[in-house]
Amino acid sequence: MMRVSVLRLAAALALFAAVCGSRAEVIDDILSSLSRGVSFLERQHEHINLDGVVGFVILQAELKEAVRTWPHTDPVSWAQRTTAVALVRRLDQSLEKANTALEQDDPKYYREFEPLLSWSFWLIPQEWYTTDPSLVYPSTMTTECYDEQLSDKCLTLLLGTWKMNGTPCIVTKPCRDTMTRFGCPHYSLSHQLLYFMIGKMKGCTNLLKGDTRASRANMTEQNYQRIFCSNMMKTNQDIKDGLTEQMVDIFIENILICGLSGFSDFHKADWLQHILRLQDEEVGCFGRDKSIISQIIGDELLEQLQPHRRVKRREKILPDGCSSHMTAVAVGALGGYLNYYLTEQDITKRPLS
Repeated sequence: MMRVSVLRLAAALALFAAVCGSRAEVIDDILSSLSRGVSFLERQHEHINLDGVVGFVILQAELKEAVRTWPHTDPVSWAQRTTAVALVRRLDQSLEKANTALEQDDPKYYREFEPLLSWSFWLIPQEWYTTDPSLVYPSTMTTECYDEQLSDKCLTLLLGTWKMNGTPCIVTKPCRDTMTRFGCPHYSLSHQLLYFMIGKMKGCTNLLKGDTRASRANMTEQNYQRIFCSNMMKTNQDIKDGLTEQMVDIFIENILICGLSGFSDFHKADWLQHILRLQDEEVGCFGRDKSIISQIIGDELLEQLQPHRRVKRREKILPDGCSSHMTAVAVGALGGYLNYYLTEQDITKRPLS
């Protein structure tokens, strides 16, 4: 009897060691990938657009939180923390340069979104939730619900950057109706979630005040976030097998922002491996298309002839064929995975129902 108990204990300890060992390897893979991503930022900081820089700022916040809360369990784990500290130092330096370049390139646009370019704006999840398949829409629209201009306007009203010294947390009826509309697909859906996230991080408390619809009477901001992420989960499950380049971008963006909203079921191990495989070994970015490099050179010449033609944030392709947006959402998503794996070691932070 005693022998059986000892064997069971030994088996349990061996399993625990294997899980910890494999987790240490995964964290190594994430840190290695992030180091290459930061090297890319160091080389391209003058060319990355605002959305791209925001992704690296989110990573900066995630890494600072990881370093702060890193469990001191063993020498391997502590050595990994040292790697993360070095990454934070490199990010601090290159993001300062990237911010300077953004401000010089488009001062008005920079000022409107300047709050998002500070790592302290971004809150890292302290508790975890899961999505609910019963909240998936019966049907979804085939086209986006609104354009980038409306999304930008609604965000500047929340941030208080719609004019110099503007009042923050303003919610107009068009913004509220658009950001609470059900059935939106892809980027419209992820930016609806982003709207609620940014409102929360800015400290806005009454985003839903004035909504007189009886059908929405008991809805809370957390309810909306869960509905949006449940539908983003469905999107990811549907598109995982047929990933075109645009769909890859949406797939990773969903992981980034729902992960940042605290939905732990977006941190799937196979999705992590998929993101890691998308990184270009040569330059460290994500979503690189070498075939369009010559086309980009032509586009850049055109841009120099039309200097005030604003490149849409999401479409910035860099001179080496890299996607600024996909690289940004990928490094942010990887930072989310890192924090999730670290808090998983803390039993008090398991998912809430």
